[in-house]
Amino acid sequence: MPDALGALEGKLDASGKRFAIVVSRFNSFITERLLLSACDGLLRTGALKKDIAVVRVPGAFEVPSAARMLALTGKYDAIICIGCLLRGDTAHYDVIVNEVTRGIGQSAQETGVPHAFGVLTCDTLEQAIDRAGLKMGNKGFEAALAAVEMANLARTVAGRSSSVSKKSKSGTPNRGNSNRRSKTRR
Repeated sequence: MPDALGALEGKLDASGKRFAIVVSRFNSFITERLLLSACDGLLRTGALKKDIAVVRVPGAFEVPSAARMLALTGKYDAIICIGCLLRGDTAHYDVIVNEVTRGIGQSAQETGVPHAFGVLTCDTLEQAIDRAGLKMGNKGFEAALAAVEMANLARTVAGRSSSVSKKSKSGTPNRGNSNRRSKTRR
């Protein structure tokens, strides 16, 4: 049904796009597997090696600030965030998980550059190993595909909004503005 409505979707084609991957060194046994699979996902969808930048940070807590720095350069179509957090015996895990998640989401919203979430949040090392390629696929690969799709969707949406603004400048009424005006009159 959505296709019949002309739903917008991003394509899985990384050709001509640039990507940054921010990867945490903490729990590198896991994050290196995620990184390799993220690179594989980008290359399989048409990205060139020269269009992939890898930035390493100490831990998952630093991932959002590095992602934001990269997004603000305007050089990248999407940012892939990779890390691995394992639950311990203290509340530290919960605090870090919440801040990393919030920070990545906030960076994506405020910069307008798509960010893909490839940060594992696991109770055990075994769960992390499974999500890094043994039993449950590889979340780094999945994050790369999400980044490619969202980079394409962002271009599609930007192309549509520029054609809408051209129509409104050419005399076609802009419904959004007229609705706002009518609400203020009431």
